[in-house]
Amino acid sequence: MPPGFGPSTPTPHLRELKETVRTLLGLDDDTAVVIRRLACTEPGCPPLETVVAVLPMNGPARRWTLHQPADEITEDDLRAALLTTAPEGAPSA
Repeated sequence: MPPGFGPSTPTPHLRELKETVRTLLGLDDDTAVVIRRLACTEPGCPPLETVVAVLPMNGPARRWTLHQPADEITEDDLRAALLTTAPEGAPSA
């Protein structure tokens, strides 16, 4: 099974990405951060994409999709995605 599909131990890079998400969004320890690498089958989409989900104990879940493999994502990529774009499924203002 390819890395990132199915149960596995997070790599050091994935742990760093989760901590970066926590820091950028000011999340508490009760909020789950999930980072999944998924195969993208849509036309024009890279073969792998990364979904970042933030799941608070109270409040709505938030999700962002980065169209690149998780091992290529940097702190700057996360900052650009999380702080400048609305999460997927967020209500319009």
